[in-house]
Amino acid sequence: MTTETLNLTNLACEPCRGSMEKLSGVELAKYAAEVPRWTVINANRIERTFEFPDFRSALDFVSRVGDLAERDQHHPDIHVSYGKVRVELWTHKIHGLSVNDFILAAKIDKL
Repeated sequence: MTTETLNLTNLACEPCRGSMEKLSGVELAKYAAEVPRWTVINANRIERTFEFPDFRSALDFVSRVGDLAERDQHHPDIHVSYGKVRVELWTHKIHGLSVNDFILAAKIDKL
């Protein structure tokens, strides 16, 4: 097995078409290993909770995630509460995970 990383932050999200294949099995595991702080849920989505000292900091983070999502044209579900932000990613058109989800997760981690 190779230890080569994919460097997802250098990739761009591709426009999704409904015919795109969902990631599964070894391919899903390969991409999940690139964003280890994210949790794969039912092989259909990934999520991560970020913690902040206060609500304002959480909102500022959400704004930065929103800017990134608009640039990449791949939009997460975002849940905000006091000092916490939960980000969920999946490719809605295919009702599952695509490479785009892991690219955006890696870029969010970099924020």
